[in-house]
Amino acid sequence: MKRVHVAAAVIRGNDGKILIARRADTQHQGGLWEFPGGKVETGETVETALARELLEELGIVVVTARPLIKVQHDYPDKQVLLDVWEVSVFTGEPHGAEGQPLAWVSARELADYDFPAANQPIVAAARLPGEYLITPEGLETPELLRGLQKAIAGGIKLVQLRSPNGYDPKYRDLAVDAVGLCAGKAQLMLKGPLEWLGDFPAAGWHLTAAQLRKLASAGRPFPATRWLAASCHNAEELALAEQMGVDFVTLSPVQATQTHPDALPMGWEQATQLIACFSKPVFLLGGVGVDDRQRAWESGAQGVAGIRAFWPEV
Repeated sequence: MKRVHVAAAVIRGNDGKILIARRADTQHQGGLWEFPGGKVETGETVETALARELLEELGIVVVTARPLIKVQHDYPDKQVLLDVWEVSVFTGEPHGAEGQPLAWVSARELADYDFPAANQPIVAAARLPGEYLITPEGLETPELLRGLQKAIAGGIKLVQLRSPNGYDPKYRDLAVDAVGLCAGKAQLMLKGPLEWLGDFPAAGWHLTAAQLRKLASAGRPFPATRWLAASCHNAEELALAEQMGVDFVTLSPVQATQTHPDALPMGWEQATQLIACFSKPVFLLGGVGVDDRQRAWESGAQGVAGIRAFWPEV
């Protein structure tokens, strides 16, 4: 069965809201919501197909777009490759040129709409930022909380509270403060034993590679309403993350780092190949920073994760 190549768009308005369309009841996966787009014709580039489809479907002209995520999905009756781009600038007023209902929704509200199964990673990618801050080790609590506050004020939307030692009561106390700082401003991802899950309902959970190897076969440990991530370093761990149903991963190390000088970096080429076989958002980690974000996007990644790259001078 040939995989159908589809160009789709996460279209953002000036207010940050995202445009979605409802599929006609007569279509495949009819009645569900989707990100606008359509089939890439033979000989067409993805950008050309996207521009053509959005002009036909919505009456808009794409001005600025970048790769967001590629998703391979197998339905019982159809195999698709969704080649998704984020459209940040366009001209024209979007309207349902083919009679389809449209809705502008916030990134958070996307979770309230019913999308085809293949669209779930796109919903995650649309809700996630392009940077993932991991807090540094070795800071005293007041300094760490000051830095976190400053990073959030500077626009950081996704934070991992790093935990060097598993069952650490000091980490739990720090997590309580971090939850308060992030409330309503940034998504906090905690680490540690899953027994702590119930104590921090607002936080997502970022699993270590060791946890992933141990727990993946049991499936997702909590509902999809809560963020689940994992640290991955190779194709095997990415497969386990897929099996567990995580929302996103970090993939590392891309380049040599000061924190892990003994780890062999995979390089950009291998990172790109690994991402191509994985249908969830990926943050590249290890020797990358803000200046590498464009290259990460071109490699198929959601963006970049880092400690030093995003930690403010306090």
